[in-house]
Amino acid sequence: MLPMRQRIASSAVCTARSCVTRSPLKIAPTLTTSRTLHIPGLTKLDKTVPQDGIVDVQVYRWSGKEGEKPYTQNYKVDVTECSPMVLDALLKIKNEQDPTLSSCREGICGSCSMNIDGQTTLACTKPIKESITNGKIKIYPLPHMEVIRDLVTDLTHFFEQHREIRPYLMKNDDAALKQSKVEQHQSREDRRRLDGLYECILCACCSTSCPSYWWEGAQDDKFLGPAALLNAHRWISDTRDDFQADRLRQLAEADLKVYGCHQIMNCAV
Repeated sequence: MLPMRQRIASSAVCTARSCVTRSPLKIAPTLTTSRTLHIPGLTKLDKTVPQDGIVDVQVYRWSGKEGEKPYTQNYKVDVTECSPMVLDALLKIKNEQDPTLSSCREGICGSCSMNIDGQTTLACTKPIKESITNGKIKIYPLPHMEVIRDLVTDLTHFFEQHREIRPYLMKNDDAALKQSKVEQHQSREDRRRLDGLYECILCACCSTSCPSYWWEGAQDDKFLGPAALLNAHRWISDTRDDFQADRLRQLAEADLKVYGCHQIMNCAV
């Protein structure tokens, strides 16, 4: 029996073979390589914008009400009349065609993460021209997450896992740290060690791209997933923190918290 919040599971965009990769199997012939790639029986896909500018945007819809089934709804959008990102197309639909469509619109916070043309990415940074296949753009919620409504997914568990890694500076004398008005300095070299770690905006694209997270982390804490582990690494690497050893022990408490990773590498593409 399905829970009240409908789950996106195995579907055309949610299989381990074709979902959430930057180069899904179904668009392999369009990749830029040093040699031409030919797959017998596979039709070459058209990734260009139609001449008239009209794109068929197919959006996953679900009201969030128990007993109602999800469906995809098609919208005709003239992409020459809106800004270049997929989020702009969604806002054009909401403003001009269907005000009931639910998604994020901030364009900076990381909450517009969704599955676009088989890739889990941010709608505010994904260009429309890179999302079109045969004149269509297919948009679904984040894979293997509970859907609240339409493209909005429930990230409660994801953020609970983030809190579990204690994403803040910890000192041996926390009371003194809180009372102190002195900044906790570090050298420029130590600061550079955090490059590539602190920039995470918790959009959940990497974790929801990971089959290991689907199997062992999306509904429990067996595997923390790429996002939580990246942030754990960020605080373990911070020279101002006094609890590196304790943080490592916490991660090693359960076999799968870290070692649930099978180096599938969907999170890194």
